[in-house]
Amino acid sequence: MAWIKKIQLCILLFAAGIVLDSCKIQLGLAPISSIDYTKVKTITIAEFQNHAEYVYAPLAIEFNQKLKDMFIQQTRLRLVNTGGDLELDGEIVGYNQYNQAVDASGYSSEVKLTLTVNVRYVNNTNHEEDFEQQFSAFQTYDSSQLLTAVQDGLITVMVKDITEQIFNSTVANW
Repeated sequence: MAWIKKIQLCILLFAAGIVLDSCKIQLGLAPISSIDYTKVKTITIAEFQNHAEYVYAPLAIEFNQKLKDMFIQQTRLRLVNTGGDLELDGEIVGYNQYNQAVDASGYSSEVKLTLTVNVRYVNNTNHEEDFEQQFSAFQTYDSSQLLTAVQDGLITVMVKDITEQIFNSTVANW
């Protein structure tokens, strides 16, 4: 009787090994971009000016640099000053703060900071992909803090979010 249990155990372990071997999972990354590099080799990214009502000077500088870095680091496109196969331009049109939440005393307890960028995209190899669109991101912070104390960190997060949205809408086609 014991030898039957040992045989059953061996058969069970063998079957489990076969099942596990046949259930291999392959992990990989999806392509970062859907660019046809035989047609598209260059990109022109114009300087986005800050036309928001509230102007914070470092915002435009950080946005422009992060947008260029995103395309340079995640694609094989060459950045050119004019006449790129892909062209991006636009402006920062909104940088606003609003009271988000009110506490029991009736005063604001949380503030929402919003960044909005208008983007014009031209694909000179396929004009069906051209668009003009606004992209937005927001962050909240405790109203007991001053905007000047937290805005650099909040801007970094919002700029990253918007540059990823722009990248995905232009060359990742998501």
